[in-house]
Amino acid sequence: MTSLSFPIHRRPDPTPLDRIAAVHASPGFGTHFTDHMAVADWTTEGGWSGDEVRAYGPFSLDPASAVLHYAQEIFEGLKAFRREDGSIWSFRPQANGERLGRSAVRLALPPLPVDAFMASIRSLVEVDQAWVPSADGEEKSLYLRPFMIANEAFLGVRPARKVLYCVIASPVGSYFASGVKPVSIWVSTDFNRAGPGGTGAAKCGGNYAASLAAQTQAAASGCDQAVFLDTVERKWVEELGGMNVFFVMRDGQIVTPELTGTILEGVTRSALLQVAADRGYTPVERRVSIDEWRDGIASGEITEVFACGTAAVITPIGRLAWDGGEAIINSNETGPVAAELRAALLDVQFGRADDPHGWMTRLV
Repeated sequence: MTSLSFPIHRRPDPTPLDRIAAVHASPGFGTHFTDHMAVADWTTEGGWSGDEVRAYGPFSLDPASAVLHYAQEIFEGLKAFRREDGSIWSFRPQANGERLGRSAVRLALPPLPVDAFMASIRSLVEVDQAWVPSADGEEKSLYLRPFMIANEAFLGVRPARKVLYCVIASPVGSYFASGVKPVSIWVSTDFNRAGPGGTGAAKCGGNYAASLAAQTQAAASGCDQAVFLDTVERKWVEELGGMNVFFVMRDGQIVTPELTGTILEGVTRSALLQVAADRGYTPVERRVSIDEWRDGIASGEITEVFACGTAAVITPIGRLAWDGGEAIINSNETGPVAAELRAALLDVQFGRADDPHGWMTRLV
């Protein structure tokens, strides 16, 4: 197979620097996009080819494209961070590339080699490095969104023979415009995110679409997010619509639901297990029932609960609600352990602390 290098073809009309600076001043999250995108094509006959970085712009899709009818699609999310010396780094990008490959296998898409994944994000960040904001004491970064879609025009249920890979980028600020505050969680009993043998461990759009009805129900109940239970016994905590869950125990254990094939293996999740161990806590991966969550809050055995993911890093959970009741966690305040772990991980990502595990990779 020919290796992919994603040569750069610069657009002739790049965004003026003063306009980029205005975006950096108030980037929001996922609303502004850089000048370029990385793309590559795949066919069953020729494999991967057509790799390049070109001007950001719309795709031309046939109305019969497989992704529009059979949801054959996967994606990733990671960030690029600018340090004080101007260099640009990313947090565990190889792990994102490896997970993209696993998702591809599950969705019957062609796995993109990790070295090609790395080449795509390096080339895009190199050409659009002016779009990577300075941290300036805040949590500003460049969010990278690699994705893959089946774009063969056909109507029939089989793996597509033509696929498009793309990476786009968006300068972002803190996921929380008003700062990190505890969120309220609704226990979803009417809907499931994924079941055994399904796509729960893959990062695909269908999983997120499946979470939206529960999210709507949560909002109608005065909650910010929904948490999903397993589909077999309907009692084991799995994850939120797009974040993993952690429980801080009174005895120093930090517990997260074990991976069962129905839970996404979060890059932040696995890093936090290591950060917790580094800081003297006992990380544990095991099943946690919704009753243990409720009872643990009442007894004080569970002292904090938080969710984690690339976008928000750590999100404290202050309230758990269900049909007929609620429980308040840590007086609906951000707990000290969540704050400690969040700060420790951000310090590594922005280069303010040592990186003993070699998680950071320089892109530019």
